[in-house]
Amino acid sequence: MGATGKIIQAILFAAIVAGACILALGRDAPKRVLIATDDHAIDYPTTRGLVRIKEIVEKESGGRIKVLIRPSAQLGSEKETIELTQMGIIDINRVSCSPMVEFEPSFAVFSLPYIFRDYEHEWAVLDGAIGQGMLKKLAPRRLIGLAYYDSGARSFYNIKRPINHPDDLKGLKIRVQKNEVMIDLVETLGGAPDPIAFEEVYSALQTGRIDGAENNYPSYYTTSHFEVAKFYSLDGHTRIPEIVLFSQKTWDALPEADRGIIAAAAKASEAHQKALWLDMVKEAEAAITRAGCKINTPDKQPFIDKVKPLYEKYGAAHGALINRILETQ
Repeated sequence: MGATGKIIQAILFAAIVAGACILALGRDAPKRVLIATDDHAIDYPTTRGLVRIKEIVEKESGGRIKVLIRPSAQLGSEKETIELTQMGIIDINRVSCSPMVEFEPSFAVFSLPYIFRDYEHEWAVLDGAIGQGMLKKLAPRRLIGLAYYDSGARSFYNIKRPINHPDDLKGLKIRVQKNEVMIDLVETLGGAPDPIAFEEVYSALQTGRIDGAENNYPSYYTTSHFEVAKFYSLDGHTRIPEIVLFSQKTWDALPEADRGIIAAAAKASEAHQKALWLDMVKEAEAAITRAGCKINTPDKQPFIDKVKPLYEKYGAAHGALINRILETQ
């Protein structure tokens, strides 16, 4: 379905659900129905974060506001849903910060390798003046940034050996996302990037078409890639956060009290989502360890030194912001 079809589908859905609520509830019908979307399934930590927003908003508004969630990319790709959010067709939208670069260029810094030292550093940045300031930058883009969600750290896994140093990537064909930064990252570290489709990775590892890939703990586990790629090296080269967006058009039409309810619900959902993500990571780590996978934690500094040219290539326009992030304690 093309972008126009997605827009029509979203408009029809919003109209149908609003009408259904009125018919079903009569005088008790909510005064406003908000459409929320996520490209993950309903039981995934990010979507469950939206469920928490729904619960809080509906409770605190006394039922005046109802939130309806469309999971599993039902309303389109992340880029498409961001555009629909700008239009006010989608009200609440959880997306990765990666596609946000097209709407606010400074979000490119979150995709730089090793920009975050670890989990604590990432959240010190996101919950501090830097991250909150970046949310405010979205207002001219007809978007309200409400909160950040966790998506973990991406690391390398492969079928041949532990990755303890960039030299260990030499000669390895590594599947990466169709993303210029990720392709350059693997090339700079000495590997051979191969941006094949994600659903092809298992069979490609099994047949030796590729030697490895890179992803977070839960994805490594839930895709069963650990069954064929037994070496998982926790270099944590990227930690790209998720973001919860709200339509500026819808926001402007809301009373101040309702804006406060929604903003508070989103912030509360952040802690809930982070806890769910960490639980999922622990579950995946335990299962992978039981399966006999070889997990190692390399010294990151040789990797950080090796990728410095990427900061010049992709971060030159954001040097001051990058330095502020790197200096955050």
